[in-house]
Amino acid sequence: MHLRAAIAALLLIASPLVAAQYIWIDNKGVKQLSDRPPPPDIPEKRILKAASKPVFNPYAPVEPEVPAAVATKPAPTIAERNADFIKRQSEAAEKARLAADEAQRNVDKTANCDAARKNQLALDQGLRLSTFDKNGERGYMNEVERDELRKNTQKVLVDCK
Repeated sequence: MHLRAAIAALLLIASPLVAAQYIWIDNKGVKQLSDRPPPPDIPEKRILKAASKPVFNPYAPVEPEVPAAVATKPAPTIAERNADFIKRQSEAAEKARLAADEAQRNVDKTANCDAARKNQLALDQGLRLSTFDKNGERGYMNEVERDELRKNTQKVLVDCK
């Protein structure tokens, strides 16, 4: 009695698979089983089983789909790959050099701005400022020289933030 029930259950479970002559993946990605052929808009690669087609083997090697534009382009040679690498390397080095130069300019600008602020403070406080002539002898700034230095300092401070 149990044997007959088991055989009947097995036949009921296996009957949809035996009756399905067509198996395909529809546009939503769902596996479809039918005794009728798939709709014409289903591409051949998504039809897993047809009356005239063998059963889909999931372990068979699959050829990757390659677009036509990529398939016709030959793989780059080692020399081309090396040239590309050297180009990328030189571009990265140039970029790093430009970044270092920009950082150095920022440091120099900050130092220049600090010196200009100190000069402006000394000029505003009315301190006696000394200068040196072409012979290296010390002298003091007169009012004309102080005004000239004040104008130059203000020009520098315009660019400082």
